[in-house]
Amino acid sequence: MLRYQARLFWLGVLLLFLLICLSLATGAGVYGGREVAGFLMGDPAFLADEKLAMIVNTLRLPRTLAALVVGVCLALAASMLQSATRNPLAEPGLLGVNAGAVFALVIGLTWFGVESAYGYLLWSGMGALLGNLIVLGLGLMVGRSNPLKLILVGVALSATFGGLSNFLLLSNRVVLEQFRFWNLGSLAASSLESVLTVAPFALAALLLTLALCRQLTLMQMGDNQAQALGIRPTRVRIGVLLAATLFTACAIAIAGPIGFVGFLAAYCARLVEPVRLAIQVRFSALFGVLFLLGADILARWLLQPFELPNGVILALIGAPVLILVVRSGGFRSLLAVK
Repeated sequence: MLRYQARLFWLGVLLLFLLICLSLATGAGVYGGREVAGFLMGDPAFLADEKLAMIVNTLRLPRTLAALVVGVCLALAASMLQSATRNPLAEPGLLGVNAGAVFALVIGLTWFGVESAYGYLLWSGMGALLGNLIVLGLGLMVGRSNPLKLILVGVALSATFGGLSNFLLLSNRVVLEQFRFWNLGSLAASSLESVLTVAPFALAALLLTLALCRQLTLMQMGDNQAQALGIRPTRVRIGVLLAATLFTACAIAIAGPIGFVGFLAAYCARLVEPVRLAIQVRFSALFGVLFLLGADILARWLLQPFELPNGVILALIGAPVLILVVRSGGFRSLLAVK
């Protein structure tokens, strides 16, 4: 089993490398992989091309890096929420956490004139914190016996936050125009500044996640058994709250509310390793980057020279998968292994 997982992981890493190369070679302009590779390797002939430098430095490279960061953040946020709520369908987009982050950001944009990457991160973080508090609280009350009930609550939260966001946006046409495309979830406006701004916070959340893996794995047996083993469930859930909030805020600040990436990545990771969270986290991060980077390449390629928002591509893939999982009762097999 371990050998199979190792082979699958390194196969995924190879696929990731190929997708990164394809991402750098795909996009606006006539420049392909040869020109981009020459520029990145320091060939003087390509370095002298100012248009190529602009495309690589301001469009393709930041967008590719953003896909890596956002994919990891969305996947690990979902993985942590699933473990903390013991609900394999939990995901920031499905539970209303993304909508809460967007609502707080709309408040910042409308009333406080937020423009910087730090401002986006701060306001989306406050909204994500509110959403995660509600989710974790309801997750403890609903329990693992009915995973669909928590999703229905998430739909209600998304509708509530979404309605409030729309109400504020309609009162400010300038913000509405800036917000409209971003709200669909897209990496098109990603910048190197925004990626570098959120990277330290994403790294802090990653380190916190790795530190909580063992405790969360033991907590799957129940709080009483975990306490008998020296685990403090309340402290662990606070750590999950912080990590999931940071992950969600980082993703929202860069790309807006992209749904289904976390669900797809964490679900596939649980199929590979149903029990050990440390291995699940590794595969969740890998699958999250693969799904988001693949969707971003498709978004740029399907309607050239135009492009689709990444959120649309992932919704077209993720929604049918979610329906199939619910209809087949696939989440029950995941619950049964714990």
